[in-house]
Amino acid sequence: MSGSRSTSSPRPARGESQPAGGESQPARGEAQPAGGESRLAPTQFPFGTLTDDAGAAADPVLVEIVQGSLASIEHEVETAIARTSRSPMIRDAHDFRAGIHDRLLRKLTGRSYSALVHPVARDFPLAEMRPGDVFFHNDVYRSEGGIGHLPDLCVTVPVFAGGRVVAFVQAFGHHDDIGGAVPGSMPSAATSVYEEGLMVPPIRLWDAGTPNRAALAIMTRNSRMPESLAADLDAECSACLMGARRLGELFERYGVEAVEACFDAIIDRTTQTYQREILAKIPVGSWVWEDYAEHDGVDEPMLHTQRITLTRTGPEDPGGERVILDFAGTSPQAKGPINHCGDYSDGVFLKKWLAPILRNLADTPERMAELDVNEGVVPLIEMRFPPKGTLLTPEFPAPTNARTFVILRLLGVLAGVLAKAVDGRMPADQETIRYTGVYGIDLAGRPYLMREVLGGGSGGRYYADGEDTIHVVPDSRNLPTEFTESRFPFVVESLSVAVDSGGPGKFRGGLGYEKQLRMLADAHFMSIADRSILACWGVNGGLAGRPFAVVVDPGGPDERTVDALADAEPVRAGEVIRIRTTGGGGWGDPLERDPALVVRDVRWAKVSSDGARDDYGVVLTGSGDELAYDAGATAALRADRIAERGESEVFFDRGPGYATLADGATHAAVDVR
Repeated sequence: MSGSRSTSSPRPARGESQPAGGESQPARGEAQPAGGESRLAPTQFPFGTLTDDAGAAADPVLVEIVQGSLASIEHEVETAIARTSRSPMIRDAHDFRAGIHDRLLRKLTGRSYSALVHPVARDFPLAEMRPGDVFFHNDVYRSEGGIGHLPDLCVTVPVFAGGRVVAFVQAFGHHDDIGGAVPGSMPSAATSVYEEGLMVPPIRLWDAGTPNRAALAIMTRNSRMPESLAADLDAECSACLMGARRLGELFERYGVEAVEACFDAIIDRTTQTYQREILAKIPVGSWVWEDYAEHDGVDEPMLHTQRITLTRTGPEDPGGERVILDFAGTSPQAKGPINHCGDYSDGVFLKKWLAPILRNLADTPERMAELDVNEGVVPLIEMRFPPKGTLLTPEFPAPTNARTFVILRLLGVLAGVLAKAVDGRMPADQETIRYTGVYGIDLAGRPYLMREVLGGGSGGRYYADGEDTIHVVPDSRNLPTEFTESRFPFVVESLSVAVDSGGPGKFRGGLGYEKQLRMLADAHFMSIADRSILACWGVNGGLAGRPFAVVVDPGGPDERTVDALADAEPVRAGEVIRIRTTGGGGWGDPLERDPALVVRDVRWAKVSSDGARDDYGVVLTGSGDELAYDAGATAALRADRIAERGESEVFFDRGPGYATLADGATHAAVDVR
C-alpha cells in the first residue's frame, strides 16, 4: 500500500487564491509507487476552504438562508431544463442533473451527484472568464473523472460578483445521440472510444453571451437527432445562465465575504455530521469484498472483478479518522465498453458518487434522507487506485459507453464490504439503470429513436422490504405511455411489476419492471444492460433477486431471448418485446418472513403461489379474498427446510448464475463472514 498521504484533510489550509486554470496537469502516473501497488490519484485542485476558520464565524441564520437559496436555484435550473428541452431522455425521463460549485470547485448542493468544474478550470484560467461565458465538454478522458461516457454533455457557467468569478452553475445530462457507430451512441461491441461518438474537450461554447455557432453546427451535424440535440443544449445553456444570475443576486444582496463564509460552513457541517453520525458506526479495521460485471460486449461472459478493501482508521492515525477505499484487485480494463475513468483528481467524483451508500448507516431512514452529499464528504474518504490499465483506471482510448457496469457495481461493492463491517446492517443489492430502446422508420416515413432508462427493485433492508421499480438518478422516471404511443410506432401492451423478481428474504427485495411493447412497424431493439446472468445479491441469509431478461415474441412461433448487450436486434411489425428488469436482493432468511406478509404479497401479485411455498415455505389456503395460510403446515415445512440446508457461513447469495461463470463455485472466498 502506498505510504503517501492524501491531499485531502479534515481541516485544510485556507484556499485564498483561485485555481490556476491554465496550468498543465500533473503527469499521469505521478505518485505511483513502484511494484504495481495502490496509489493516490494526483490532483492540482486539493480540497481547501475560502476562510481561515472554515466558516465557523458565519451567521447561522444566513447559513440557512444561503443553503436554502442554493437548493432553490438548483431546482429552478432543473425545472427550466425539463420544461424547455426536447428529447425524451432529458424532458421526460429526466436523465440530467444540475449542480452549484464555489470558486474552489467544491460542490455546494447535496440533493444528487453532478459533474465536475475541474476540467474547465484546468483549461481556462478563472481570471480570463467573462459574464455570459458558457463552457462545454463531454470528453471522458479530459473530464477529470466527471463524465463517464460521451452522451453525457456538460455545460458550465461562471458566476460573477465584484468583477471576478465566485461560483459556477453546471448541468449535465444523457443526450439521445452524439454520433458514433450506432444510434444512441452506445455501441455494445465498441473496442475504442472513437466508435462511441464525438469527443469535445472543454471549449468556450458561448463567449460573453454570444453562442459559438460553428461549434454548435459541428456537434449537431454529428448527431442523428440534430434538432433534439440543439434544443437540449439551448435549454441547458439558458437554464444555467439563469441560475448564474440568481446566484449573482445572492452575492449582491449579502456580500461576497459573507456568502463565501456560508459556503464554508455548509461544507464543514456536512463533514462534521458524517464524521459524528456515519463514521462512528464503522468499527476500526479492514474488510474486503468484490463483485463482478458479467460481460463486456466483446469477449464471452466472464467475471470482471471489482474489489474494495475498506479500512476505517482511528483517531491515532496520522491522517486522521477516515475511510480508505483501496481498489487493488480490480480486473484489467475490458476490451469492450464497460470501463470507467475513476482515477483522476484524487478520485473526487467517485467519492461523491459512492458517498450516498454511507447514509444507510444513519440512525433512521428519516435521518438518512436528511443527509446531503456535497463536498463535505471528500475529506473523510481516501481512495487508492491500482496502476493504469484496469476497469477503473483504463488507458485511452479504451471504450466507456457502458461504464454503468462499473460505477453502479461499485455502489454494491461498497454496500457489501460495509455489510461485513457492520454485521449486515446494510441493504442488499440493486441494479437500477439499464438502457433499452427501439429505432427505425415510423409509420410516416421518418427516422426515430426511443430509449428508456428502466429502473429495478432496490435491496431489502434490515428493517424493511426494498422499494419496487426505483431509479438511481433522482427524479428520473420511465417514459409515459401516452407520450410514447403518440410519438413512436408501438403500443405499450402492459407495464407492471415483475412477479417473483424481488429476492426472497425476511425483508424481500423490491420488484423490477415488466414492460411489453408491440411493434407497429419493423424496427431494431437495443439494450445496454448488466445483471442478466449475475443477479442482485442477497445478504445475511437473503437470496438473490431475478436477473434482467428480454424476450421477443414470447409464446409465439419465433420466441427468442435477446442478449443484454444488443445494438440492432430485428423485430418485425406485430411482434412483442417483453422486458423484465432486475429485482433487488433479499435481506435475512426468507423462512423468517412473517407468513401474513407473504399472503399479502401473493394478493398484490408481487409473489406467486409457487414462490410463496418454494421461496418462503408458506403453505397457502383458499383463494381471492379468502387467501390465507396454514400455520401448522407452514411451521412444519419451514422446519424441514431448515434441517435440510444446515448451517452456512456464507454471508451473500449471488444466485444460480454465478456458478456458470465461476467454474461451478456457489460463492466467492470473500462471501464468507
